[in-house]
Amino acid sequence: MKVIIIGGVAGGASCAARLRRLDEKAEILMVERGPYVSYANCGLPYHVGGVIEKESSLLVASEQLFRTHFAIDVRTNCEAMAISPKNKTVDLRNVANGEVTTESYDKLVLSPGAPSVRPPLPGIDLPGIFHVRTVPDARTIREWVEGGTTFLAGMYRYSGIQFVKPARQAVVVGGGFIGLEMAENLIHLGFKVTLIQKPDQLLGPLDKEIAVLVEGHLKRHGVHVVLNDGVTGFERLEGGSLEVQTISGKTHRGEIVILAIGVRPDTTLAKTAGLAIGERGGIRVDEHMRTSDPDIFAVGDAVEVKDFMTGQWSLIALAGPANRQGRIAADVIAGRDSRYRGTQGTAIIGLFGGAAAWTGVSEKTLKKLGDPDFEKIYLFPNSHAGYYPGAKPIAMKIIFRKSDGRLLGAQALGQDGPAVDKRISALAIAIQMGATIYDLEEAELCYAPQFGSAKDPVNFAGMVAADVLRGDMPLSHWDSLDGAFLLDVREPVELTVESVPGAVNIPLGQLRSRVGELPRDREIHIICRSAQRAYYATRILLQNGFNARNVSGGMLSRAMHSLSDLIY
Repeated sequence: MKVIIIGGVAGGASCAARLRRLDEKAEILMVERGPYVSYANCGLPYHVGGVIEKESSLLVASEQLFRTHFAIDVRTNCEAMAISPKNKTVDLRNVANGEVTTESYDKLVLSPGAPSVRPPLPGIDLPGIFHVRTVPDARTIREWVEGGTTFLAGMYRYSGIQFVKPARQAVVVGGGFIGLEMAENLIHLGFKVTLIQKPDQLLGPLDKEIAVLVEGHLKRHGVHVVLNDGVTGFERLEGGSLEVQTISGKTHRGEIVILAIGVRPDTTLAKTAGLAIGERGGIRVDEHMRTSDPDIFAVGDAVEVKDFMTGQWSLIALAGPANRQGRIAADVIAGRDSRYRGTQGTAIIGLFGGAAAWTGVSEKTLKKLGDPDFEKIYLFPNSHAGYYPGAKPIAMKIIFRKSDGRLLGAQALGQDGPAVDKRISALAIAIQMGATIYDLEEAELCYAPQFGSAKDPVNFAGMVAADVLRGDMPLSHWDSLDGAFLLDVREPVELTVESVPGAVNIPLGQLRSRVGELPRDREIHIICRSAQRAYYATRILLQNGFNARNVSGGMLSRAMHSLSDLIY
């Protein structure tokens, strides 16, 4: 059996290595149009910023390794030009000399990836405007930053007398993973950074009230964030810097511009082969990673896959899913019945020491689908035991079914990145296993004071959500409280910092003796700072015959929603 794999990096390279482990006799040919067969493109922004110093550290596996360890014929700088499913052949072009050869196959795997979006805007090809998709891209940016222009290679670079280094400015276009990571690394390099995002929030998978916290975190670290404004063109100014023009008519100057608008599935080869293309623009595959041609498979950023939670077709450009898809394609080619479960979109991004992470379905997606069977809670637990030094709060949003408690999605962010990672990773597994919020209550997780709490945030989330569904803690949210009776159970001194107009203040410690001051003919919505004291108050009032509800997340969630309304 002869298998040709078009494209390396995550999906193609993992498929090739897995197939060899399963079938020692298969003839495997892997071609990659770039110079490197397998590299860590997720690390490119950190190489630009100098966190990953050596370019070689990004190279996961070389041609030589694939040849010696796996007996795989690897050809880099080799581009697949056309596929003939009828003849089961692929035309390959040597990038160096243009020579075209034809190879036959029994099975074919497409892993072409998704190139960066480069819209036909005026001036987009000017020097100093870059994408960050490949190792050569990162190398070119580093060379430019280190002195590729007259402006950057100024007097401060001379030996002898040290002149003041001029202020440098950069513009990043796009508020996804690469855009935010490049903004952070350019700040570390000493640039003043403006980040322009056409949509009204950063990190599209997040709900807005969580995204606004990410935005605030970036601003506190010096990133100038511009939302609801797209780029219309670029011009070179006198002196060598660039001017970025936007829909609003505003302009932003930078010595370097990074385009991180997004990626688009590379379906060129698939179309020449007559393969089915899905409604989202990716190669349509089944759960075995087969395309519409049973002898052709496709994996990675170019394919459409089913969303694990909604069943909707989606495009997920993440390394983890690409690796798993490559393994599954190899399994099926080798005769095993492996299936791709779909994707939850589990992801995390680190920013200035903190992190934002998410998994499963968001509230906005459920609303878009017209699905009313869900509830949400907000909580703000510490990253580890509060009495151990260094504990930092984690802002968490948990979404679950009202009907049966099934966990649907989770979003979290905090200044302790590993603590955020730990909780969302645990919740991602729970979602994949079909767990409920009742399962979270009982989950047994690691505990030591420097790592967590005896009641871990994952347990805490389950307990709070279970209280809601059991009726122990009826819930309400800030977006539905117009004209409602609000009871604030914080201490008076706290109200001098922030308060809600019209709310009645009875501190929790006085509540039992003052219940006679509260109306029995109205629903009472109870608030405190984070909703913990409000929960205690809710239990007191419910057992005294009042109609009481806890406002989820308290004043902390109000701040998130207020910022969201103010900004958006």
